[in-house]
Amino acid sequence: MKVASIGECMVELSDGGAGLFSRAFGGDTLNTALYLARLGIETSYVTALGDDSLSSAMLDAWRAEGIHVDEVLRLPGRMPGLYMIERNALGERSFLYWRDRAPAREFFDLVDDAALERLSRFDWLYLSGITLSLYGDRGRARLIELLTMARRNGGRIAFDGNYRPRGWSDAAAARRAFDSLLPHVDLALPTLEDEQLLFGDADADSCAARLRGAGVAEIVVKTGARGCIVYAKGIRTEVPPEAVLQPVDTTAAGDSFNAGYLAGRISGASVTEAARAGHRLAGVVIRWPGAVIPKDAMPTSGLRKGMIT
Repeated sequence: MKVASIGECMVELSDGGAGLFSRAFGGDTLNTALYLARLGIETSYVTALGDDSLSSAMLDAWRAEGIHVDEVLRLPGRMPGLYMIERNALGERSFLYWRDRAPAREFFDLVDDAALERLSRFDWLYLSGITLSLYGDRGRARLIELLTMARRNGGRIAFDGNYRPRGWSDAAAARRAFDSLLPHVDLALPTLEDEQLLFGDADADSCAARLRGAGVAEIVVKTGARGCIVYAKGIRTEVPPEAVLQPVDTTAAGDSFNAGYLAGRISGASVTEAARAGHRLAGVVIRWPGAVIPKDAMPTSGLRKGMIT
């Protein structure tokens, strides 16, 4: 099966202490795409970049990870966005962004019908609330057009709410965008804290009930250190992590969990097996600084019935 992950990748500067920062490339849907590719899932990244050296370096890095870049648009005279990660003593991170003119924001304003048709033939399309926040009304309408085409062709849609207030004019605008998208989603991978901030959900069950009401069939509510709760086929399953870990950096914890879960489901794992796979991968990622861990730190040599070993 083929997955297309849609969104934005930025230049990442990660605080290494003593005023030193390391440079990498990251973004929530790119992080998930990278970990999916490392888990052996055929994955494409869908975005727009500039024609500058940093954009070229991004493409080279993605190709080196096995990510397909055929659907990446490049805009002359433009450069990608940038973000800086700062971490506190507990490993929790905060972000500073420079991304207002990032070309990824214009992808659905520029993409042609032939590209939408190609994307609609993927088995899975993956996106997030941050993806939604990139586009204006016309771009989001084109995105929903793509999702409708994909599902008509037998594809499935995975969505992580990943609500970040700074990406929206106000919470009401974000709620409207989410509400228009959710009827087109097959698999939701929300983080409870984000959903509570945006929708005021009392708990994971309330969050799942709201998403079920929108028509989402499979829901995985991530609850931080407690693990996750999976709602599928009328069954509620709590899946805790295998161990309590002290994080170094929680960047990409949810993104990597999503990759492990989706890779598991694509490979035929049960929802419980897939959630455990997501926990294992995220448990390694949070013990490294930055969004992307070294390849030799990956807790897998491949997938076996969807389980990371």
